[in-house]
Amino acid sequence: MPIYEYECQKCNKHHEIMQKITDKPLSKCPDCGGKLKKMISNTSFVLKGTGWYATDYASDKKKRKGAEAKAGKPGEPKTEKKEESKAGKKAEAKESAVSK
Repeated sequence: MPIYEYECQKCNKHHEIMQKITDKPLSKCPDCGGKLKKMISNTSFVLKGTGWYATDYASDKKKRKGAEAKAGKPGEPKTEKKEESKAGKKAEAKESAVSK
């Protein structure tokens, strides 16, 4: 059951009262009999676990920005470094030795 907050207009006391959603709002202060005003308050309902934050499910824009950041700045040509294998280096060394 939710907890509703009321403030008395006469004695200025603050009341937190547990009520069903279907119950009618209180109108009389339980202490002095003055008129109660229903307050708006923060909820004590907390969502825990994955999927409740913006970082859990990135939008398409965020996904694209993340991909661009990993690949480099947008508009820059991609340069790939190719590592030569040992066999390739040996073949080049033999060719240069033979041509001398």
